[in-house]
Amino acid sequence: MAGICVGHTATRLPVELVWSRECATRIEALTFERRIKGWSRAKKEALIKGDWEEVSRLARNRSGK
Repeated sequence: MAGICVGHTATRLPVELVWSRECATRIEALTFERRIKGWSRAKKEALIKGDWEEVSRLARNRSGK
């Protein structure tokens, strides 16, 4: 969609999809989206790279473990 729909990304073009995940239900997808939105930029970048070890390390650091 080339900015046709009104929304957050309509004024932030171009937009590139860098990561996705299939979810069984809309609720599951929205829950996961909310969780990711709370992550640090570094943790999101590790997710995009598929570096699950780094995602895990960053999660431990944030929780103080």
